[in-house]
Amino acid sequence: RSHHLYGINGHLDQLDEESSESPDSPDSAADQDGQQTPIRLKRASTSFSNMRRRGSVDEKSMLTRRFLVDIDTIEKAILAQEDTNGDYQITVEDSGPKVLKVPTASSGGFRTFEVRGTYMLSNLLQEIALARDCGMSQVVIDEDRLNENPVNRLSRMIRTSFWNGLVRCMDESGIQAICNDPKNTKAGAQPIIYVPYNDQPAYEYYTGIARDLSNYKIKVVKLPKDITPRYVKSINNEFGILSLAADVSYDANGRLVYRPLPFVVPGGRFNEQYGWDSYFETLGLLVDGRYQLGKNMVDNFVYEIKHYGKILNANRSYYLTRSQPPFLTDMVLKVFEALPDKTDDEKRRNHEWLQRSFDAAITEYLTVWMSAPRLDAKTGLSCYHPTGIGMPPETESTHFDHTIKPYAERLGVSVEEYKHLYANDMISEPELDAYFVHDRAVRESGHDTS
Repeated sequence: RSHHLYGINGHLDQLDEESSESPDSPDSAADQDGQQTPIRLKRASTSFSNMRRRGSVDEKSMLTRRFLVDIDTIEKAILAQEDTNGDYQITVEDSGPKVLKVPTASSGGFRTFEVRGTYMLSNLLQEIALARDCGMSQVVIDEDRLNENPVNRLSRMIRTSFWNGLVRCMDESGIQAICNDPKNTKAGAQPIIYVPYNDQPAYEYYTGIARDLSNYKIKVVKLPKDITPRYVKSINNEFGILSLAADVSYDANGRLVYRPLPFVVPGGRFNEQYGWDSYFETLGLLVDGRYQLGKNMVDNFVYEIKHYGKILNANRSYYLTRSQPPFLTDMVLKVFEALPDKTDDEKRRNHEWLQRSFDAAITEYLTVWMSAPRLDAKTGLSCYHPTGIGMPPETESTHFDHTIKPYAERLGVSVEEYKHLYANDMISEPELDAYFVHDRAVRESGHDTS
C-alpha cells in the first residue's frame, strides 16, 4: 500500500488524501504489549523530513481534486454540523468545527477529503443549492470551485446564474407569479392588469390570459385616455400591474402573436421593472454581454413614456404619478454601443432604434422635467414633484400614524378614523397635503424610505 501511494509519478499529495482522510485507514495499531503505536508508511529510498502537517490552506495539487456529492446527504450533514444558528447559511457567526469530510470522485465516493473553513463550506452549500435547483440528486464539484477567488466567484455567479434569477416577463407564466405577489394586490382582492387606452393588442392578449387562467380571477382594466392624479387616487385600493412593451405581430391567419419583453428586476422579491434601478442593472448586463435584456428595458421605458406619460417608479398602478431620476439617454447610448453592428442591416436597425429611443427621451424631458410641476418657475431648475394625492398607498398601514396623530387629536377622533376621513376627502388639511407632496418627492428622488 505504501509503495502504491508513493510510487506513482511522485504525487505526494495523494498521500495526504488517501492516508490522512480515508475512513478505513487505522490511525494506530496495538503492539505485543497491547500498547497503541502509530502505523507508519515507509519506503526505503524516500526521506520524509520535509513532510508537514496540513494547514488551513493546502498547496495546489497537480491534479484537480473533485468531490462526489450526494446532495441530500451532504446538505443535511453540513447544516446539522455547521449551521449552528439555523439560518441555512455558513458564516463566521456559526460556531461549528468548520470542517467536513466529503467523498472524493476519484474513489467513487469511498474515500473522503476534508473541506475546511467558512468560505469553502459556504461555497459547498451554495453549489449544492444550485445543483438541487437543476433537479440533480448527485453532483461532482471541483475543489477549485470551492476555493475560487471571491471576486471571481461573485462575477461568475452573476454572469451565469444570478442574472437569470432576476429575469421577469409579463407573459402567461410571469402573470401567475405577479398574481401571487402581495405587493400587487390588496388582501382578498382579485389581481388586476392595467393596459393603456390605445394598446388594443395588449388588451386582447391579457384578456385571453385572464380567460385561460380563470382560477386566478384576473381582472383586465383599460386605463382612461387622460390619466389624472384624481383617477390614480381613485384606484388606490385596486392595486395592479401595468403592461409593458412586447413584440407584436400577426400570423398568416391574422391571429395575434404577442411576445412580452423580458426584463431584469432589482431583487428576487420583485416582479416589476423599476426606474433608475434599471439603468444600473443595464450597466452590469452589458459587462456580461446581456445587451438584449438592456435593450428590452429601454423599450419598456419608451413604452411607458408613450402610454403613461413618463418613466415610472415601477410599472404598478400606484406609481402612475411618480417617476424616478432620469438616466434614459445614457442608458440608450450604452446599449446602442453594445449592439451587434457587423452588417449594414444591423447598423440600419440599430440607428432606427436609437432614433426612436431618443425621440421618447426628448419627449419626456420636455413634458415632464421641463414642465410644471417638476420645473421650478423661480429657479428655472427641475425638481422631484410627483402629482399623486394624499398618502402613498403602498406604505404599511401604520407608516404615517405618527404624522397623523396630532391632527387626529385636534379633531378628537382616532388615528384610523382620521386616515379614513382624509383619504376619502371628508376633511381637508392643507398642511398634510403639502407634507405628502414632499414625501412622494423623496420617493421619486430614488430614496428608499424603507
